[in-house]
Amino acid sequence: MIEIDATSFNANGQFITEKFPVLTHGTSPNIDMQSWSLQIFGEVEREIEFTWNQIIRLPKVRVTADFHCVTHWSRLKNTWEGISCQEILRLSSPLPFARYVMVHCYGGYRTNLELSELEQPTSLFAINHDGKQLEVGHGAPLRLIVPRRYGWKNAKWVKGLEFMSENSPGFWEERGYHMRGDARNEERFRT
Repeated sequence: MIEIDATSFNANGQFITEKFPVLTHGTSPNIDMQSWSLQIFGEVEREIEFTWNQIIRLPKVRVTADFHCVTHWSRLKNTWEGISCQEILRLSSPLPFARYVMVHCYGGYRTNLELSELEQPTSLFAINHDGKQLEVGHGAPLRLIVPRRYGWKNAKWVKGLEFMSENSPGFWEERGYHMRGDARNEERFRT
């Protein structure tokens, strides 16, 4: 297993907490693991649909990273374990003009990201958090972790990645949140 330390707390506008609050718009979806899948589609060489058994057989990474919420709290040194986004990108081969990804989730949530953010070695699809299986409230069975972005970009209950040549807003972006959401630059809301 590859281990990466990506902790780099930037205190701009944040306070530190030991807790890990569960913030969700709506309720946590009830996901049937027998029919669960992760679909990779759009501007890719190969559209792929992974079953849960296929996902958990992929090589694992462990990333230690700070988690920053747009509501001004940060939880430091979270240890996430799962599948590197780089591995999913390798298997699906995004086309050269694909520059953005829409992350689709069970429950209807979606968020946009630059493809370059998924290419980071610290970005992963988490299955475990701090040595335990991810809890439903925190996105089980599969949560995207992109440490350089605010929490709303770290999508819970991931079920699909749509590769796109043009950027498009997700759920919170349509409601005024920043299109990029970079925590280092305090990109909370669009101006």
